[in-house]
Amino acid sequence: MNKGFILSGALAIGLALPSFAQAPAQVKYANTITVEDLTKRLTYLASDEMGGRDTGSEQGKLAANYLADFYKSLGFAAPVNGSYLQAVALVSAKYTKITLQVGKNKLVENQDFVFIGDGNMPKAAKTELVFLGLVTDENLTKVDVKGKLVGLWAVGVRSNDLVTKVMDAGAAGIVIVSMEGQANFDRIAGRYKTLTDKGRIGFDQETKQRPIFMVSSDKMAQLFGTPVETLKEAAKSTPETIASQKATYQVVKTKSPVEAYNVMGYLEGTDKKDEVIVISSHYDHVGVSSEGEVFNGADDDGSGTVSVTEIAEAFALAAKDGIKPRRSILFLNVTGEEKGLLGSEYYSENPVFPLANTVTNINIDMVGRIDYEYDKEENKDYVYVIGSEMLSSHLKKINEYNNITYSNLILDYRYDAADDPNRFYYRSDHYNFAKHNIPVIFFFNGVHDDYHQVTDTVDKIEFPLMTKRAQLIFHTTWDLANREQKPPVDGTNTRTDR
Repeated sequence: MNKGFILSGALAIGLALPSFAQAPAQVKYANTITVEDLTKRLTYLASDEMGGRDTGSEQGKLAANYLADFYKSLGFAAPVNGSYLQAVALVSAKYTKITLQVGKNKLVENQDFVFIGDGNMPKAAKTELVFLGLVTDENLTKVDVKGKLVGLWAVGVRSNDLVTKVMDAGAAGIVIVSMEGQANFDRIAGRYKTLTDKGRIGFDQETKQRPIFMVSSDKMAQLFGTPVETLKEAAKSTPETIASQKATYQVVKTKSPVEAYNVMGYLEGTDKKDEVIVISSHYDHVGVSSEGEVFNGADDDGSGTVSVTEIAEAFALAAKDGIKPRRSILFLNVTGEEKGLLGSEYYSENPVFPLANTVTNINIDMVGRIDYEYDKEENKDYVYVIGSEMLSSHLKKINEYNNITYSNLILDYRYDAADDPNRFYYRSDHYNFAKHNIPVIFFFNGVHDDYHQVTDTVDKIEFPLMTKRAQLIFHTTWDLANREQKPPVDGTNTRTDR
């Protein structure tokens, strides 16, 4: 792939773009976004005092109030009935008892298995564990799954639809292998162990009797008394050759409300004030480990959050000087992204400003680091851009125009591909705007060794590069806020299913 900047063909066609001459006022306020300010804000937001900013935690509320106070200091309007905080209706579901026994083997939660399903049972159920392997119509004719725990081999495939198909066929529950190798499983089990005491945070939904136990490939082989390679081969078309095992399991669940907030500051526009641009980031991270280590989340997504605050301040300074944007801008920091894009989903279902009036969403999630792809490159001034041309033929070109005029970053589109195996398009908060046919741009620096580790700390941040990225986002937002025509929604959303 050519990583160099390539200006889209026919850039100016129909866009009413000015020449490539820089606008002095725009440059003046972009230059108020500085390394010093970003460093100061991120050093606080990603400090141990913030305790990893977990959704619903006291430290998460501390971070929310810090952001709300910041928007208040800028003189922005409090758009949620006079508040900067939008309460997000979440609950914590705790599974206070989860047991699984196969034969005489009593499995240990978050060591031998990870519970990834749902359920609430007053007493333990006794059944059989049968092996289905791959979920094919042929295999389902060979194995009776009704009322049984069903062993699935789902390595390298998306398993949600497969699990649903087996449950719809009458299975009582699932025991699933989704990755090979004990080390891979142990990493996931360690993370689930950290989350056990906190509960699973999400929207309040009816409990489904859908017990799903994830095990390693080695453990599955042990449960059936069969070598891994034999199981893998039988999974294809001869699952009936694997003998069933007696099994007992139970799941007990309790729920409690969670106090969590989206934070927003609102700058009203002038002649086009009814049209709103949303600039978003998620300020939550994953809290503290079971050993007391803080996940500071400096890059994920402290970097995006302080970029939003710096861009907000730049617009506030311009407004103070009498240069207000034509369109209104909502600066939105959401909670619960790490739990499943919860805060942005809640906003999109309960918008403060009508989604019909929302011109675009600019989402910033991880813009403070250099990833695996660029760490050996001579030119590291890059940013990944995702989603910018799906719903509007103009949005990508507007961003490129501002880049070539002001920033000269490498705009890398590799993760914009529909078949991107990382599925980054689906993994941040812009998704909940795009699914409502609102054009989006997602700015991202890619992953690195410190992603979701306690080592994602401020000392690893590339502040000069982060400043350039934030300035580009400011320039693109300034342009979108002030141009005569908003970007048309003339594309089709072909990625509606996460």
